[in-house]
Amino acid sequence: MHIAVTGAAGKLGRAVVEDLRRAGHVVFALDRIRFPDTAAESTVIDMTDYGQVVEAFTGVDARPRGIDAVVHLAAIPGPGLAANAALFTNNITSTYNVFSAARLAGITTIVWASSETVLGIPFETAPPYLPVDEEYAARPESSYSLGKALEETMAEHFARWTPDLSIIGLRFSNVMDDSDYPGFETWQDDPDTRSWNLWGYIDARDGARAVRLAVESDRKGADTFIIAAADTVMRRPTSELITGRLASVERWSGLEGRASLLSTGKARRVLGYVPQVSWLDRI
Repeated sequence: MHIAVTGAAGKLGRAVVEDLRRAGHVVFALDRIRFPDTAAESTVIDMTDYGQVVEAFTGVDARPRGIDAVVHLAAIPGPGLAANAALFTNNITSTYNVFSAARLAGITTIVWASSETVLGIPFETAPPYLPVDEEYAARPESSYSLGKALEETMAEHFARWTPDLSIIGLRFSNVMDDSDYPGFETWQDDPDTRSWNLWGYIDARDGARAVRLAVESDRKGADTFIIAAADTVMRRPTSELITGRLASVERWSGLEGRASLLSTGKARRVLGYVPQVSWLDRI
């Protein structure tokens, strides 16, 4: 397929472009900065400008036309990285522009980055059960996660308007790569440092594989999936982490060893996503 990837120059974006190209897809890299790898066609655009997004999807001079799918990763990637209103406006406007421009261009496959934050991060109010999954309603606790929750609702309506649309939101955990893993040692003596997201993470390579599986899926309609590693960021068993306000939360089976508290069961069943990378194997 010919696939446009927004936010291609980011940590996850670079891994996604590499994975898609390795699988034989033709990738068009879209970002506010030029994509550093000359093997992928690169166009600099502002995702908050609807006209630029439409043009990127329908044809820019010297760039091939005919986009089959869009992977939308472009965003300010977390709370606190910009003023609340500016962050919210940037992210939700960019996502609307992508969804709407894709519809205008007749593109019926969209995979986009939602976030683990919609699950209730930083979990000052305990989740209803552990591990968390996609079955309970979104609990945004920041301007960033509020935007992601509204984008999930927006995706549902775009799917209602366009019955043949596949629009899959991937609720990525904290994206990491090999340069990050040495820093994990600094958390081992103080688990509370990472309790804010239930000690979750996702290796960028596993995140990229999840994107590819979603793009290649024949699933129609809007859906969301948690994408996380199989383990936590801690060396100690998961059972030892469930203390304080989490101690009284109902627990499901499957929490042996260092198992993640972010369930990827739905992604395994529906998309065939199986996380392959553990940080312990990369240090």
